[in-house]
Amino acid sequence: MKRILVPTDFSSQAENALKTAATIAKKTNAEIELLHMLEIPSQMNDAITGAAGIPEIMHFIKKANEILEETAQHPCLQDILVSKHVKFEKASEGILSFIKDHNTDLIVMGSKGISGIEEILIGSNTEKVVRHSDVPVLVVKNNDINFEEPHIVFASDFAEVIKTPFQKMIDFASIFNAKLSLVTICTPNSFKSTIVARKMTETFLTSFNLKHYTTHLYNDTNVEKGILNFSSEVGADIIALCTHGRTGLVHFFTGSISEDLVNHAVKPVISFKI
Repeated sequence: MKRILVPTDFSSQAENALKTAATIAKKTNAEIELLHMLEIPSQMNDAITGAAGIPEIMHFIKKANEILEETAQHPCLQDILVSKHVKFEKASEGILSFIKDHNTDLIVMGSKGISGIEEILIGSNTEKVVRHSDVPVLVVKNNDINFEEPHIVFASDFAEVIKTPFQKMIDFASIFNAKLSLVTICTPNSFKSTIVARKMTETFLTSFNLKHYTTHLYNDTNVEKGILNFSSEVGADIIALCTHGRTGLVHFFTGSISEDLVNHAVKPVISFKI
């Protein structure tokens, strides 16, 4: 791991993400890239190209760079190589374009989480990045993550299609010598017998060299609740899973477990794009 992107809006949630990213960077000797997206108010859009708006735009840029410079001096970043970037773009779109241009290996983002009709109508920048990012996204709500041999729960149906992101998850877990709990969630709408689920998992795992892990089958009313309840029962430090990156009406009607967990889980969630 060489580059960790930390988008920041200078909030307490972004600071939690920064502290988490710093811990990972120190373990991997990675560089941290701080990114602030400067979204100009809509009434000023027309002024951007006009002389009348230049002083105000320059003021925004100056203040953003000043605060970003202060953020880069955070004590948690001592002895870490840090680069600073300010971009004019909507937050989620700017983050996604940034990772394509900078060979990012991991995104660490803070999130407050939202729920109900607000989530359906507007979603969140974090949720949009999780949905579309081709690199792993670690979403944190606070900074009390255990990175000393952490316990990671990975939830999946262990189908052939997740082999590539599963290897990425293993690579991430190996950085911290993590204990893995691999779990299949069975629900009334997606039921598998113990024998069938166990066989699928065992067959899937023959392609990987895993040592420090256990396998589980857990029943619940839906997948999201199953992952949250299982993770709580086993005392997991991090929840890991894959996302399909559904969009539009397909996303609306079928939902996305990764995005729901990002919004609702108290524990940090790391997602890997299929």
